[in-house]
Amino acid sequence: MPRMQEDILQFIWQHRLLKPVNMSTAGAKQVKIVSPGTLNRDAGPDFFNAQIIIDDVTLSGNVEIHVRTSDWTRHHHDTDPSYDRIILHAVFEHDGPIVQNEKHRVEVLELRNYIEEGIIERYQELAVAKQNIPCHPQLATADDVTFIAWIERLAVERLEQKVERVGSLIRDLNGDYTNAIYILLLQAFGFSVNSGAFEQLARRLPVHILLRHSNNLLQLEAMLLGMAGMLDEQLQGCHLHDLQNEFVFLERKYHLNPLRKELFKYSRMRPANFPALRLAQFAAMLHRQPRLITSPLSFSEKNELVRALRAEMSDYWKSHYDTGGASSHRVLQLGEAAAEGLVINVFAPFFFYTGKTFSKSEHCDTALSLLEQCAPEHNRKTDLFPGKSRLVKTARYSQGLIQLADHYCFRKQCLRCAIGASLISPPATKVSRPVPA
Repeated sequence: MPRMQEDILQFIWQHRLLKPVNMSTAGAKQVKIVSPGTLNRDAGPDFFNAQIIIDDVTLSGNVEIHVRTSDWTRHHHDTDPSYDRIILHAVFEHDGPIVQNEKHRVEVLELRNYIEEGIIERYQELAVAKQNIPCHPQLATADDVTFIAWIERLAVERLEQKVERVGSLIRDLNGDYTNAIYILLLQAFGFSVNSGAFEQLARRLPVHILLRHSNNLLQLEAMLLGMAGMLDEQLQGCHLHDLQNEFVFLERKYHLNPLRKELFKYSRMRPANFPALRLAQFAAMLHRQPRLITSPLSFSEKNELVRALRAEMSDYWKSHYDTGGASSHRVLQLGEAAAEGLVINVFAPFFFYTGKTFSKSEHCDTALSLLEQCAPEHNRKTDLFPGKSRLVKTARYSQGLIQLADHYCFRKQCLRCAIGASLISPPATKVSRPVPA
């Protein structure tokens, strides 16, 4: 069984999961908790602005939590002046007096006899769980309302993390929003396997050059495929020869420097995901709907974005998936699910970033609306929650599940998860609201 940890004690203190009995300090003084304070996850005392009553004297200030009283010295708090204003030292085990508490007349509250029954056992059961989802055996019993509220919140949390990347990119580009959405979108067209190579391509091939030729689909294909090093071999067929000739002209005109074709991956890949086909799809999109790059905020509905992303390609690419002449009897247009993935991972974060940056709540609302309009994603992470799959009806919820898996379940952050917290808490005092992240 794992040893007692400070984070479960912080959780117990934060949510006041103590028995409704009269409590007394190690110095035999009566203590009442009026407010546990605000949990501090940065340096300094564990809880700020707590309020307690000790022998009818009301105290306001900070509270420090430890497994043992002696941890105060072990953590070097005795040399840190930020701990001088502690009003209470709450510990699981009081293993003896320390100079600091005596000097500042800080009472010690030993918690172990006051903790509600079963809390520590339930926490430790999650802590030693071998599953990717520590609460997997109990998940079906978790309250549906708590589950939905939490993954809705995590969907926003995931958007905010994506916003950080959008903002970082825009700052690197000196505020060039057109170039930013271009890089984000072309990278996303590479999907997981070729996203890095597609990003390099976007940074190597300036967007203003592509936009200058947006009315010519052949030239768009030539620049994208040529810059990816896919037109430097002996190719068969009139369309491919035309692409090569166009790229020779454009390469000289703009002094372009192509990437090595070896950057792009093909291993164990279905034809629909071949990089040449994805680049042809991007070219068709830019030709039919350049507004996706030049004015993305003019779109507000998922269906119009999907239609624009699934633009009709030139005849060659309707039946071929690479420049080697390989053909397919299947329709090679960008799929509906793939297009929705671009809406989820590019346009929703871009709208959210714009709304946050310029205090335009309507753009934030559009971002969340786009997620609501998209079908839920199905992947190895979302499939880890079968007990609640019936509740996951849109991409907003599946995005929340991905955030839950990545940042809480895989890291065993059960105490920071509203679902885990509700399973650990006693039935009569369930922590049903999302706990602060």
